[in-house]
Amino acid sequence: MEEVDTDSAVSKTGIVPINSSLYNHHSRNHVEGVSVEICNIMTLLGYGEEIRRRRGEKYMENDMLVGATPSNSTQLTAGSKAEGLTCLAESDRDLLLVLKSVLCVEDGVDVHTIPDDIEVYSMDTRVYPGHCRMLLERPGSSRLNFINNALCDIGDGNSLLSSGFVLDETSKIKHEGVQLERSGPSLPMSTGLGYDIDIVWAVRCQCPGILQRWAQRSRHWPPPDVVLKVVSLGSVVTPIGHKGSEYSYLEWRICFNMGETELVNNLNGTQAKLYVLLKMIVKEVLKPKKKEITSYVLKNIMFWQAERNPPAIFQEKNLIHWLHDALGTLRTAISSTQMPYYMIPERNLMAARGLHDEQQRKWVTYIKDMMEEGPRVILRLPRIRQAIIGHPEPLLWFCKRRIELEMLQLGWMNRMVQCRDENGKCDDTDVILEIICRRQDEILSEVYLRMFMEGSAPNDQEDIMYRMLL
Repeated sequence: MEEVDTDSAVSKTGIVPINSSLYNHHSRNHVEGVSVEICNIMTLLGYGEEIRRRRGEKYMENDMLVGATPSNSTQLTAGSKAEGLTCLAESDRDLLLVLKSVLCVEDGVDVHTIPDDIEVYSMDTRVYPGHCRMLLERPGSSRLNFINNALCDIGDGNSLLSSGFVLDETSKIKHEGVQLERSGPSLPMSTGLGYDIDIVWAVRCQCPGILQRWAQRSRHWPPPDVVLKVVSLGSVVTPIGHKGSEYSYLEWRICFNMGETELVNNLNGTQAKLYVLLKMIVKEVLKPKKKEITSYVLKNIMFWQAERNPPAIFQEKNLIHWLHDALGTLRTAISSTQMPYYMIPERNLMAARGLHDEQQRKWVTYIKDMMEEGPRVILRLPRIRQAIIGHPEPLLWFCKRRIELEMLQLGWMNRMVQCRDENGKCDDTDVILEIICRRQDEILSEVYLRMFMEGSAPNDQEDIMYRMLL
């Protein structure tokens, strides 16, 4: 079994001396000035702390509204939408559907404390780190059909719940929208609203031992109260095994989506913007085609960097400094194919990624070049570059309307849930929905007119709305 060398994989995320190599080639005053300016621009573009918080609250409200409807699962928004780090159509929405009647428990958890109507599975962790097999420990009072169809008899009266069979069974369940090609544990759906939804079915998991090992690490971050909250949020297992495993169809991945959302929400404004910049660099410069480098790897780079450094030094003036540091960590992760999972360091996030030698060399060279560029690396990112070279007044005017439009759309999304009857039909005559749509039309008309007056050739308002919410 492959072991992850935690120290070497995240060596660049230790406390970086103030005389970092970045300042050997670039003036400190210049680097710090650019850093502050980029932070200000990113706030305008929708990555500030207030808009992050408001987005997260809207998605949390949506989950609660959907949860008020009787169902066999609980909806939880995860990823960048829960973290408030992307605009509505900027990325897909990740939805966890957590089964209410099934529970997976770590060895040592007292099954007798669990209500009798819950079906209990014990975790067999004798597989690749961060994964487990689910052995039926105690049947519940009833069982969902797709769970029953996914049970595998392994002899001696024992049964395993197959992740592969669960994925096959849940892919047959109809949801609103058009079903797209399956990707890992997720079942993507097109909403027809300019963005997709990635649905992942999950089982609640009690693994106090794993969480306590994480909680007891020596750290600068997160603070003790956040550590306790992350532990209290628990975990889930999702139906996907380790790629390199012969029996991956029987394995489940241990995930801490709720806790990780809490961690991202406790990054300060500079750290959150750094995370967004890293994602932009991977998307716009490295351009992986087969998920060789994912935003999840970048998130873990951020977590390690935050844990190993005092929070006070993550200031706006140090944004480029920490970007330089994080790029160094990413370069090491690519060259060594090693990146320990923040919650379970024994799991290597770069394992079985399909990285070949030529691709590694190319990306390592790209990152080396970007690190040498210092602050100019920002100009590689189209969205940031356009904001820098554009006139501040139109940028401010547009961004203000963009944020209002997004908040209106999220409000519309939640109101639609509230206006549904028992058959799922929505009352389109609802006064609040009409007010929201009227204001959206006003904003889109203003933008259309300004684009026309400035010589642009806008399409219809629907197209403008989609482009504004990217």
